[in-house]
Amino acid sequence: MITKTLDAFFKDTLDIEAIEDVSLNGLQVDNDGSDIKKIAFAADACMETFQRAAAAGVGMLFVHHGLFWGKPLALTGSHRARIKFLLDKNIALYAVHLPLDKHPQYGNNAALARKLGVVNPEPFGAYHGHKIGWKGRLETPLSIEEVISRISFMGRDPLSVLRFGAKRVLHVAVVSGGAPEFVSEAAAEGIDLFITGDASHTWYHFALESRINVIAGGHYSTEVWGVRAVMELCAGKLDMDVEFIDVPTGL
Repeated sequence: MITKTLDAFFKDTLDIEAIEDVSLNGLQVDNDGSDIKKIAFAADACMETFQRAAAAGVGMLFVHHGLFWGKPLALTGSHRARIKFLLDKNIALYAVHLPLDKHPQYGNNAALARKLGVVNPEPFGAYHGHKIGWKGRLETPLSIEEVISRISFMGRDPLSVLRFGAKRVLHVAVVSGGAPEFVSEAAAEGIDLFITGDASHTWYHFALESRINVIAGGHYSTEVWGVRAVMELCAGKLDMDVEFIDVPTGL
C-alpha cells in the first residue's frame, strides 16, 4: 500500500480538513513511493520515536503531534536532523491533530469517554466553532480513584488531581491535551468532573471556588488513545502490520 492510498483512507476516515488547525494535518513527509507494509503509531514526532520506528522496520509513522505548526520552519538544528532521518530511512510521516481529538469514533476524547462508561456522550468544549471534547452521564457513579484507574495509560499516575467536588461523580466532561481552560465551561454545565491533559495554576482557584473536580491526566497519557484507535482500525480494516511506540514524557 502506497502513501497516496493511505492518505486518501485517512482523509476519508478522519475528516482531517473539517476543523481549522495550526497543525499541517495529513502527509508531512513522503517516502520514495515504496510499498508500505508496516505502520507505527505514536503520540509525538521526535527523534526517539523515529529511531524506534526505523528499528521496527516501518514504512510510515502516524502521529498526533507532527513536525509542522502554523508556519514554515527552517531546516536547521533538530528540525533538519529529524527530517533527514526520515528521508534517509525512507519513512513517511503522517500527522493528525485536532481532527483526531474530536473524532466521534477514533478520537482521543471519544476513547476516554468510552473507557469511563459515558452513556450517550454529547459534544463538549467549543474551539474554533467546533466542539472537540465529549461530556455525559456515567453508567454508574464513580470515585475519583476509580476514574483514574479507568483512564490511566500503562498504570501511570495523573499529573494532578483537584478533589474539589463530589466524592462520587456522575457527570463528566473530557478534553484531552492542553485544555485546562475548559473547566469553566464544565462548571457552567454542572459537570462533576472535568478531565484534561495539562495541569494549570491559572485555573486552580476557579475550580476550588466552583466546587468541581479536575483530573489533569497528562498531555501524553490523554493523547495516546486516538493513535491507538487508528492503529486498531488499520490492523483490522486494512490488514496492515502495526506497532505502537510508547515514548512517555511524564507531562
